[in-house]
Amino acid sequence: MNPRLLIIEDDSEFADYLKRGLTYEGYQVQVANSAETGMSLLKASQPDLIILDVMLPGIDGMAACRVIRQTGYSGPILMLTARNAIDDRVTGLDAGADDYLGKPFGFDELLARLRALLRRQGTIGNIITFADLELDTSLYCAYRHGREITFSQTEFELLRLFLSHPQQLLTREIILEHIWPGTQENRGDVLDVYVLRLRRKLGNPSLIHTVYGMGYILKEDKT
Repeated sequence: MNPRLLIIEDDSEFADYLKRGLTYEGYQVQVANSAETGMSLLKASQPDLIILDVMLPGIDGMAACRVIRQTGYSGPILMLTARNAIDDRVTGLDAGADDYLGKPFGFDELLARLRALLRRQGTIGNIITFADLELDTSLYCAYRHGREITFSQTEFELLRLFLSHPQQLLTREIILEHIWPGTQENRGDVLDVYVLRLRRKLGNPSLIHTVYGMGYILKEDKT
């Protein structure tokens, strides 16, 4: 299961930006625009990680962090703030935050912080699963129907890309840029060959489906 994130951020435009980007990266994302709403969502479902803005209306992020920890939540909390003073960072960490990211920040830096926190928590491991398929990213092989499947480097990277974006349409352009960055020209037929190889190796029922004229999508075949 992909990691579940709860974003508590009162800037709706910024929160939407984070949600869209993180959803594209394979995370399951919920958004709350206040600490009170966030804590209500937390009672209903425990996320794997909380992204918490410091400057919130009503209960601010520092106080919210303390209350969240008092409820028994033990997952990582990443605090976001436009204030970069060391004292503010210390206060946030003392309140129960695991890491601190000052605005503005690059999206790649955010992703790196999330991976580090989730890895420390044990949420991210070496196995990526979808349906009855397991991909071992440390051994470069997969398991399905009780059999081991090995891949070339390119086949492995292509399958990992699909598994990182389950049930999402990946256009041919996105795939080509990810697998063969900067050299998309004349690679379209090569991509089709690699997808065919993956389908053959993974067997039936098919998991990689063609969206004609657009690209491919990883989903279970319900037919």
